[in-house]
Amino acid sequence: MSTQAEPKHRTVTPFRYDIVGSFLRPRELKEARLKFQNGEITAEQLKEVENAEIVKLVQKQKEVGLQAVTDGEFRRSWWHLDFFWGLDGVKRTIIDQGYRFNGAESRPETARLTGKIGYSSHPFVSHYTFLKGAAGEGVVARQSIPAAAQFLFELDRAENQDSTKAIYPDREELLSDIVKAYKAVILALYDAGCRSLQIDDCTWGALCDEQFMAIMEKAGVSVAEYAKEFAKLNEAVVSGLPDDLVVTTHVCRGNYVSTYAGVGGGYEPIAQTLLSIDNYSGFYLEFDTERAGDFKPLRFLKDNQQVVLGLFSSKFGELENKEDILKRIEEAKQYVDLNRICLSPQCGFASTEEGNHLTEEQQWRKIAFIKEIAEEIWK
Repeated sequence: MSTQAEPKHRTVTPFRYDIVGSFLRPRELKEARLKFQNGEITAEQLKEVENAEIVKLVQKQKEVGLQAVTDGEFRRSWWHLDFFWGLDGVKRTIIDQGYRFNGAESRPETARLTGKIGYSSHPFVSHYTFLKGAAGEGVVARQSIPAAAQFLFELDRAENQDSTKAIYPDREELLSDIVKAYKAVILALYDAGCRSLQIDDCTWGALCDEQFMAIMEKAGVSVAEYAKEFAKLNEAVVSGLPDDLVVTTHVCRGNYVSTYAGVGGGYEPIAQTLLSIDNYSGFYLEFDTERAGDFKPLRFLKDNQQVVLGLFSSKFGELENKEDILKRIEEAKQYVDLNRICLSPQCGFASTEEGNHLTEEQQWRKIAFIKEIAEEIWK
């Protein structure tokens, strides 16, 4: 059990009240994207709409008191695939079936290899440059990218295995090229001024999901060994980076049109492997439902790391019960000191452009509610 210290504010990410990063796409942006897809406006005209909406979004984030702001992923269709498509040797591919969620299925798109993975340029760098300019002074402009493990997970999908193995018969070469490309993008973002990088990662949510674990074991794949490979890959990507770049990671359990993936299961099977990854300053973990289990896995957290408890749902607009939230924080304090805890929604409000089933007003009200509770605790 940890000894509790006096509540303290934080001056670097993650902050006591925080966000995962994606926001509901406004009507103007959705209409512009549809017009672009239909050939009614140019890419430059779409970019102008994106720019305008991102400026408004950043201002709104500052107004509600957020200390770290994002571009809401307004230029993306997916939280992860758009990043993969920006790497050399990767193409957008339509397949027969999308990702399966509880009662829903996504658009059938993936990232497939056409050649060796590399970095020559990436659209996310200019996206960040715009965000940093829009953010101005007084707040942190945060960039999010999907984890290297998530990229490997996509390349390992049954639909992509043949192309991946054809280009990379040697798995070690595949892993090495992923690390090189990722580090190049991260350093380019750093050169553009990025000092707060969030790495989003659904792989861990899958690896502790009871249904997925059963499928993997039946196929003869060791979940424990797969987890170790993911951890090693992610750690290689974030090692040796500049000291003043704060790197955090977010673990997701599925967030598509207000539904989730898998059947659930606590973090215990993968907690020690996940939380042993060096150079992550904080872990954003979903804890909004019983599907995520209890807080006991937090005992593996290192003394210099924060945990951002995703106790609030981005899937619906109704506010949680404050007393229930405070009670759960007390439960978490059995395993981690109060000053190593932060609060956020369990995920973004729109991991894909479709977005979750709540209104923009409810989205902002939820963030204000999280801020209210955090300021009660960390006075």
